Amino acid sequence: MARQIPPLSAVRVFEAAARHLNFTRAAEELAMTQAAVSYQIRMIEDRLGASLFVRSGRRVSLSPAGQRLAPQISAAFDLLDEAFAKVRESESGVLTISAAPGIAASWLGPRLARFQMKKPDIAIRLLATGDLADFSHDGVDVAIRIGRGEWPGLRAVEMFPADYTPMCSPAYVERMGPFDDPARLLDVLRLNSDDVWWRAWFTQLGVPIPDDLTQKSLHVDSQVIEGMAAIAGEGVAMLTPRFWPYELETGRLVQLFPHIGAGSSFWLVCPEHRYGSAKVKAFREWLLSEVAAS
Repeated sequence: MARQIPPLSAVRVFEAAARHLNFTRAAEELAMTQAAVSYQIRMIEDRLGASLFVRSGRRVSLSPAGQRLAPQISAAFDLLDEAFAKVRESESGVLTISAAPGIAASWLGPRLARFQMKKPDIAIRLLATGDLADFSHDGVDVAIRIGRGEWPGLRAVEMFPADYTPMCSPAYVERMGPFDDPARLLDVLRLNSDDVWWRAWFTQLGVPIPDDLTQKSLHVDSQVIEGMAAIAGEGVAMLTPRFWPYELETGRLVQLFPHIGAGSSFWLVCPEHRYGSAKVKAFREWLLSEVAAS
């Protein structure tokens, strides 16, 4: 007996529209026009004899029928994604990791050779980027993110706190110091002074924040470059101590104050349906052992 379901292409459009509650965003995700999205939705509604969305101006919400259908359709696509992922996994021993340049270069990258030695059958592809991974389109298996572990549809495992504190070179201290009060940092060149970590650190220590906080600043695009600029004596950088142990131990960087700010963490994340993948499981277990040892 033939399956009594609408065309899969139309069902895929409904799933995207229900997830975004926005036809324009669904169209962008699927590389379609908004008119094409509306047409596919109407096709399903005509076959069901029921409206799936309630339209109010530019806003849409799920109708009672849409609310019943959406979670089941989403779960069905998750099963399809998992099935195809398992086939791809059996054909490919490549694990693709997405991580911000700071943790990729300063913490994860130097350790990956140990994982390769432990699991020589799994090749690693590391994408160092500040952009959030799109697991549906980027071919990424796992990612490392900063936050509180709350990303819908993703399984998150906490690694360690995303802590931060001001650092600079000894030469910069000699030239611009002494730094005996946190407020003194308002008077010197701060690297990426518009970073939320600067504002949070000053607030935690009760330092009044001026309106021109971002005036004395050198802007760079990653913590790696911030750290190198600080070592070169270009200013004070807000850095994660865990990423700069060698520089702190050898005196190339100086931690200016004992206070270390925190509030979020680094997390290993992946889609729910990939959590049990053999290569993801192997990497997760290895990564957590590295975290425990560091």
